[in-house]
Amino acid sequence: MSILHNFLRWLGRSIFRVVVRVEVKGLERFPTAGPVLVVNNHVNFLDGLLTMAYFPRRVLVFTKAENLEKKSPLAFLLRVWGAIPVRRETLDVEALRSALAALEAGKVLLIDPEGTRSHHGRLQEARPGVVFLAQHSGAAILPVAIWGQEHLRRNLLRFRRTAVTIRVGQPFTLAGGGRRIRQEERGRMLCQVMYQLAALLPPDYRGAYADLEHASDDALSFLPDAT
Repeated sequence: MSILHNFLRWLGRSIFRVVVRVEVKGLERFPTAGPVLVVNNHVNFLDGLLTMAYFPRRVLVFTKAENLEKKSPLAFLLRVWGAIPVRRETLDVEALRSALAALEAGKVLLIDPEGTRSHHGRLQEARPGVVFLAQHSGAAILPVAIWGQEHLRRNLLRFRRTAVTIRVGQPFTLAGGGRRIRQEERGRMLCQVMYQLAALLPPDYRGAYADLEHASDDALSFLPDAT
């Protein structure tokens, strides 16, 4: 990571300490090299910023194209960081190409399978984009659960810091990389990915994937810890 990106991570953590109290668990599982798809539950805007600030490698994020077009400090920081713009009103093929290029270059990319913020923290039905990217890039998938940030606004009004927990799971790859898979198999893989994420969350946050008895992992190949 460059000196500039390390400075931005330090700056982010310094700012966060004012409003949140962050506890990170399982960071030793973060792959030290190679392409990684970080899969997390999407609560609010804080999710991506926290991964950018607290993870040991630079984590690229998707952002609405309009965010990069604004003249604001956040837009400037997103451009410097290398955020990938997305046009949400259509299937953005260019964004997919940029994501695959980043993974093929061995980078780390954050993707929110739910596709939209929940605001309440409970998992919603996921979309298949993560399976597509993993299958075409061969990247490892790293499930990361983040909770507590849904209380940020309420605590700010009360001048209280918000306790946020980040829990990193075991990285894995998907079976059958590179080959064409049927929609049914893609859906099964997606469920297995989401159940790995759900298992990291407290029961009240598991939402659409609350019944862990339905979880399976025959399409997943788990990787050892980085340490």
